[in-house]
Amino acid sequence: MTETVADKIYSALRERIVIGDLPAGEKLRQDHIARDYEASHVPVREALLRLESHGLATSLPRRGTRVSAVDPKEIREVVEMRVSLEVLAASHAVPRITDLDLDHIRACFETCERSEDMVQWDRANRQFHMALLSPCAMPRLLASIADLQLAAARHMFAHWSGSWRARPDPDHAALVEAVTRRETGNTCDILRRHLRRVR
Repeated sequence: MTETVADKIYSALRERIVIGDLPAGEKLRQDHIARDYEASHVPVREALLRLESHGLATSLPRRGTRVSAVDPKEIREVVEMRVSLEVLAASHAVPRITDLDLDHIRACFETCERSEDMVQWDRANRQFHMALLSPCAMPRLLASIADLQLAAARHMFAHWSGSWRARPDPDHAALVEAVTRRETGNTCDILRRHLRRVR
């Protein structure tokens, strides 16, 4: 599928919001965005509507569209929803995993392990989780999981303190091993434990 101008603008703004480059409350001005991305106002409006639908922006009467706030109280809900939905997706994904899927999962795992900074790791981490779950072939479920992963990433960047250091993730390694053996129950148990540890 070809990426549209609106797709490119949405993806760029989404990543900037997640890592905090566009902080909560920041006004998203259509004219500035259109100029920055050399686009007309139509794809910009489409991108902003998508940010709103994914909970990353809020449109207010006479105040325009702004980056939505991060509510510290919602992280428990985000984690529990991720546990429920990702485990559900994994239970359907593992029996369907092909050798090609495994190659993609391993490649995402390696990228995650080699990450050199927090931003790179976060993107690779989300890609790894989606590579594990995508074989479930349930697009609505996967879309909901992707939204929750973005919310979790925003919380992580908003509350992160300290310096980044690369380190192996034993849970990720265990997940790769479990899906390679097509162990559905074990994969779900590891994933459940891994996601709850994030909180």
